[in-house]
Amino acid sequence: MLWYRNLGITEIVFIAAFAAFYVFYFIRIIRIAKQLNTPYGNVFIKLFFRTIYFALFIVALLGPSFGGSKKEVKSVGKDIMMCVDLSKSMDAFDIQPTRLQKIKFEMKKIVSAFSSDRIGIIIFSSEAFMQCPLTYDQNALNLFIETMNSGLVPSSGTDFGPPLRMALSKLEDDTGGPSSQAKSKVIILISDGEDFGDETEEVAREIEKRDIKLFTLGVGTEKGGNIYSGNSLKTNRQGLIVNTKLNPKQLKSLASQTGGQYFEINESKNDVSRLINTISKIEGELRDARFIDVTANKYFYFLALAALLLVIDILVNITTVRI
Repeated sequence: MLWYRNLGITEIVFIAAFAAFYVFYFIRIIRIAKQLNTPYGNVFIKLFFRTIYFALFIVALLGPSFGGSKKEVKSVGKDIMMCVDLSKSMDAFDIQPTRLQKIKFEMKKIVSAFSSDRIGIIIFSSEAFMQCPLTYDQNALNLFIETMNSGLVPSSGTDFGPPLRMALSKLEDDTGGPSSQAKSKVIILISDGEDFGDETEEVAREIEKRDIKLFTLGVGTEKGGNIYSGNSLKTNRQGLIVNTKLNPKQLKSLASQTGGQYFEINESKNDVSRLINTISKIEGELRDARFIDVTANKYFYFLALAALLLVIDILVNITTVRI
């Protein structure tokens, strides 16, 4: 038999109070009986009866569990790889406080929404780097998200090819290759859409061939935003203030080609909740199935019997001292 809780302070206090009450009760009954020169044996019947249902109340409070049975427990989940653009354009502040800061906040919401799934993070600009491999550890993921900044990657433009190829490779390597359920694998590409790479279309065809869903999240505005460089605004070689705009065309094309969807964060809307809902509808992969021994808390049997004995005690009077 297993117990929901151990004998603690509460139960000990109740037992001590019950014992103290009956000690004083016995002393009083015996004193009265001796003064009247009359038997007092019936008091032991009351003690025995009340001890039984008091003990049953304590047992019910401890929560006895028995009646073992087998239950199948299945572990089902998805693998989600988030590719985050950390090029300098993500420091633009057309989305407050900046595009990157907003994305970091929304990524934590995504991590929280998929707590039973494995999530990994790839950061990129012109090159891609593994920030966090696929993991269930939300604390680690949030820590890596918090430390992301545009200084972690080279500042020589943006290329979607390397992060998508790395995401495809890691999703296959960590799940035993292409034979596992590709539909349970998801790539989220987060960027402002400025892609200057040459291999993006080729990688997109490979992702489509593997039947992996690619969701793209564009961040920024059509009117664009400026970027701070130190205490002043960033300028180009001609001395003009840099204005970086959201370019959703490539992101929409990638999502459409791979059977995914395009979502956006701009000054007037935030599609992250829709993104979460869409990914949530994707069926996860069965990772593990096992049978475990389970027991049920049967406190109510003891509670019901104790209540019945209490009612009988109230309704049936026994003379403890006969005069």
